[in-house]
Amino acid sequence: MAKVGGMRQEDIWDLDAAQRYDTPGTGMFAPEVLGPTVDRLAELAGDGRALEFAVGTGRVAVPLAERGVAVTGIELSPPMIDQLRTKADEATIPVIVGDMATAVAPGKYTLVYLVYNTISNLLTQAEQVACFRNAARHLTPGGRFVIELWVPELRKLPPGQQATVWHSEPGYIGLDTYDVLRQHVVSHHFMFDESRQARLTRSPHRYIWPAELDLMAQPAGFELETRHADWAGAEFTAESRSHVSVYRIPRAH
Repeated sequence: MAKVGGMRQEDIWDLDAAQRYDTPGTGMFAPEVLGPTVDRLAELAGDGRALEFAVGTGRVAVPLAERGVAVTGIELSPPMIDQLRTKADEATIPVIVGDMATAVAPGKYTLVYLVYNTISNLLTQAEQVACFRNAARHLTPGGRFVIELWVPELRKLPPGQQATVWHSEPGYIGLDTYDVLRQHVVSHHFMFDESRQARLTRSPHRYIWPAELDLMAQPAGFELETRHADWAGAEFTAESRSHVSVYRIPRAH
């Protein structure tokens, strides 16, 4: 796998990251965030099976399975899978260990999904294109591939500057550094308290514009079905900071 800022994904999602990942009831685990996500995915899965790329600790897969959807996962990090296993066993949510761009899960699915910007964890365009192809090979005719992804905030980047502060609150600052030539960004997360010390975690990404994402979908046989600003179906506009894009494999005529 490629590196950005000297970091590889398999080095980032280690035991420490897995143990710190879950924040029950807050952040990405907040009911107002998770509820609409699960509602929409359950609707799209229908009576079929769902496959989550980068299933992680089961933030989405566990409540989706509790809704009666048969969910399988692909995950690169064994420590993240171990954390998932504290919530659901192998029979409830089977997981294949591997890279979401290449790993194959048994059977066919009506839905493959990638949430919370995770496709940007693939650090080259070639890997991201391969991810679309991998999704397509798992889907039945008419099946859907859903991607939740942020919109690059380059409009906030002043000329000559390489960094933007994208979030600031008591005890936390989120800062992104951009390499616009390679479409790489490193997210820096600073956590601090009243002491003089702060804790820093970093994650590398390759950002993707919505139009580029649509182009990646075409060689895999997908058509864009819908794009909204969030899971609840808000209109996607020029000011939207993220999007939920639903791609579909056409049914055979």
